[in-house]
Amino acid sequence: MGYPENMLTNDEHVVVHKHSHWKMIFWPTVALLVIVAAGVFGAMFVNDQEWNTIGWIAIGAIGAILIIWLFLVPFIRWQSTHFVVTNERVMYRAGVLHRTGVDIPLNRINSVRFEHSLIDRVLGCGTLIIESASDEALTFDDVPQVERVHGMLYQQIDEGDQGDFYYPQRSQQPRRSE
Repeated sequence: MGYPENMLTNDEHVVVHKHSHWKMIFWPTVALLVIVAAGVFGAMFVNDQEWNTIGWIAIGAIGAILIIWLFLVPFIRWQSTHFVVTNERVMYRAGVLHRTGVDIPLNRINSVRFEHSLIDRVLGCGTLIIESASDEALTFDDVPQVERVHGMLYQQIDEGDQGDFYYPQRSQQPRRSE
């Protein structure tokens, strides 16, 4: 799903739109599978008991609370985190109820670098560090394909610089003397 068009200016278009890397929801997904397996095992255990209805309700309620807390909340947090590069700026949005955002105009970026550990390299993600006119660098963790995003960001900065500082060459025709 693309970034909402109503968040962009008239001449702005999205170049890169990423969520955090899927590794952010790996453990919540494992928790979901364990909770479902434990629920099925528990339901089979209480099936032959006299109080099976109460047991099923308790297992279902505990399972639902654990699924919401350990899977659904992290999944929604992951889904609502956006890292967007446009032809004019870098945007970061995160949160559902408490929403935060950062916008960095491309012409204010001083340098961009990336870091990734061995595991990050295997998984294809990393940390993008953007230094701008602000006091401290902004760090974006778990950016998928961080090297590609790094390159695309530099390309957009170069294209933006050309627009700000490029002066067309004057005509090479000799001046007429008067």
